[in-house]
Amino acid sequence: MARSAGVPAVQGVPAAQGALMDGLRDMDARAASMTTIPIHGTSRSRNIQNAFRKLPAMGVILRSMSKTIEASIVVVDDEPSIRELLVASLHFSGFEVNAAGSGSEAIKVIESTHPDLIVMDVMLPDIDGFTVTRRIRQGGVNAPVLFLTARDDTQDKVMGLTVGGDDYVTKPFSLEEVVARIRAILRRTQGQDEDDPIIRVGDLEINEDSHDVSRAGQPIDLSPTEYKLLRYLMDNEGRVLSKAQILDHVWQYDWGGDAAIVESYISYLRKKVDGIVVTHEDGTTSRVDPLIETKRGIGYMIRAPRRSSVQ
Repeated sequence: MARSAGVPAVQGVPAAQGALMDGLRDMDARAASMTTIPIHGTSRSRNIQNAFRKLPAMGVILRSMSKTIEASIVVVDDEPSIRELLVASLHFSGFEVNAAGSGSEAIKVIESTHPDLIVMDVMLPDIDGFTVTRRIRQGGVNAPVLFLTARDDTQDKVMGLTVGGDDYVTKPFSLEEVVARIRAILRRTQGQDEDDPIIRVGDLEINEDSHDVSRAGQPIDLSPTEYKLLRYLMDNEGRVLSKAQILDHVWQYDWGGDAAIVESYISYLRKKVDGIVVTHEDGTTSRVDPLIETKRGIGYMIRAPRRSSVQ
C-alpha cells in the first residue's frame, strides 16, 4: 500500500523540475546513455559522478516531485557514482531510499530501517554481498534482495539465489530494467488481496478456490503435479527458481528420480500454457506470447511478456 511521503512541499517545484531535467540532460550527454550503468572504474562512471556534482540538492528535488512512497529500499554499493545514481533514480520512481557503501554498514542500515527490498552489490570492501545476505537472513530479515553486480558467472548467479537472493542483475545494467524488476519483486512478495482467489501472470489465471486454470480465456487441463509446479512459478513471478528449489517444493525429494523430471514437467507446462492459439476478430490466429523462460544453467521463471526493450 502506498504511504504518504511526509516530505514538505518545496517552493518553485517547476523550477526544481527544470533544474533536474537540465542535470539529467547533462548526464545523458556526458555518459552517452543515462540509463546504462557501468561497472567499476570506467570513464563513464567518472562522467556520471561529475554530472551529479551539477545537481545540487537533487534528493530534495526528487522527493518533492513524488507524492507517495511505493516502498522503502536500501541500496548497497561501494561505488559512489553508481550508488548515488541508483538512489536518485529510485527516489524519482517513488521509493524511499537509504544507502550503504560497505557490508557492515549495510547490516546496520537494514536492521535499523526495516526496508521492503534491498538492492545489493556483491563485491564490497569488507563483507561481500552474499555473506551480508546470509547474515540478515539468519537475523530474521525477510526483505527480498536484488543482487546488482559485475560478477556474471553462472556459479555466482546460482550462489546469489541460493543464499536468499530473489533476483540477479549484472552490470552494466539499465535503470528501467532495475526499477521494473524491483516492482515485480514487490508485487510478488507483498501479496495480493486476500479475498481475490485469482493469481494472474499476464493473461494466465489460476483460481485458488476451484483450481481452474485458463489462458486468454481458454481452459487448461493440468495434472495435480503440473498445477503445483505452475502455482509455484506464478507465486514467484519474475524470480528464477533453480531445479533444486523446484524439486524441494513440488516433489519434496521423495519421488526417487533425478533433476531431469523438472525439465520434463517444464516441457509439459510449456506445451499447455504457451501453446494456446487464439482466434482474432478478423479470423486470423496466432500463438500466445511465451511466459515460461529458461535461464540456462540456473533454472526457470515465469513472467508477463515484455512489450518493449531498452537499448
